[in-house]
Amino acid sequence: VKEYLNEKKLLKDKKIERVVFNEITKKAVIFGIDNPRQIEPLLVDAYMARRALDYLVGFNISPILWTKLPGSKSAGRVQSVALKLITEREHEIELFNPEEFWTLSVNFSDDNKNSLLASIYQLNGKKIEKFSFRNKNEINKAIDEVKSKKFEISDISSKVVSRNPSGPFTTSTLQQVSSGRLGFGASRTMQIAQKLYQGIEIDGETIGLITYMRTDGTNLSKDAISSFRDYIKNEFGKEYLPESPLNYSGKKAKNAQEAHEAIRPTDIMRAPNTLKKYLSSDQHKLYDLIWCRALSSQMESAKFDRNTITIISSEKETVCKASGSVIKFDGFLKVIKDNKKDDEEDLLPEMSKGPVNIEKLLDEQHFTQPPPRYSEASLVKKLEELGIGRPSTYASIISVISTRGYAEAINKRFHPTDRGKLISAFLEKLFSKY
Repeated sequence: VKEYLNEKKLLKDKKIERVVFNEITKKAVIFGIDNPRQIEPLLVDAYMARRALDYLVGFNISPILWTKLPGSKSAGRVQSVALKLITEREHEIELFNPEEFWTLSVNFSDDNKNSLLASIYQLNGKKIEKFSFRNKNEINKAIDEVKSKKFEISDISSKVVSRNPSGPFTTSTLQQVSSGRLGFGASRTMQIAQKLYQGIEIDGETIGLITYMRTDGTNLSKDAISSFRDYIKNEFGKEYLPESPLNYSGKKAKNAQEAHEAIRPTDIMRAPNTLKKYLSSDQHKLYDLIWCRALSSQMESAKFDRNTITIISSEKETVCKASGSVIKFDGFLKVIKDNKKDDEEDLLPEMSKGPVNIEKLLDEQHFTQPPPRYSEASLVKKLEELGIGRPSTYASIISVISTRGYAEAINKRFHPTDRGKLISAFLEKLFSKY
């Protein structure tokens, strides 16, 4: 717009500034207008570079595809790489040879009928690795050896371990978690987030509930952090508040421009349960996810008591270990329902040092698994790790791969179609330079 107005000579003696705001709230818009900035040439250059690549790939390579592989629609700068990842993974799966391995655990009991399941850590002075037992014969030999030994509990130790909260959402982490927790695809997540950002009508006023949802930054504004900290102190108490604000900007994605802050509620006082009647159920689920993740990112770590019982054989050559953890202080887990297993308290029975008997030995056969096919979430994660594409484009790129018939989603995993494999091989052979 500025260039165009310049050509028309309409900008003589006029001061040009750029106004930026990351959330559609009265306060943010007024603040943006009060604090304008100049157009940033570096960000404009980044855009020009992307556009040049789009032209090179889209305008020069796509037409070759149309003539050589009829029915193929396009080769885009990001979609071609995404397709390459999917076809490479398929190739790995086709070449994969499963390997057999066995695991052994032992059920011990003491004189008070307490029983304990322990895994073998060391056998006859040799540390047990994943492939220590490769077949039924080897595991049977190990079982006979363990059976012939006498065991006792040699050590019961306890230490406190912490688990830290995750940083607030960026576009890609929001798409990944929303896919895992809520089962929303990337484009559905983005559509709901767009609505929450643009604004929801609450008591006759339209209010933007979250900050801008296309971002690769994990930083939060100072205002937001201080309001989060007040909220944590008042709602949960001092012990849930870290001494100083937590900062997540060290964990940068490759090439992140960080032009916007992380995704967070515009006002933490609007707790999800107070908005239920204004939001659809999907909107409420996503807002709840964003609200909890942002608030918990400024809370104290959770602390667990991790107990380990070590059982050794009389000749000290064979060692078994059992461990369990009990939550000691819930910290950020008070807000976030985490699906990770270690929140369920795996309590170890009260046992004391001394001899124990073997109740039974449990051997299990396993086979190594091929690498999994990409889901929307893992594809987004991989593209971001490689620094390919921008957060705002992931959802549309993933849908392009499906709608053009280059890959199909079966059970939420991408399988490349024959056409997809062909295009990928074609591009790789003839345009590896690009």
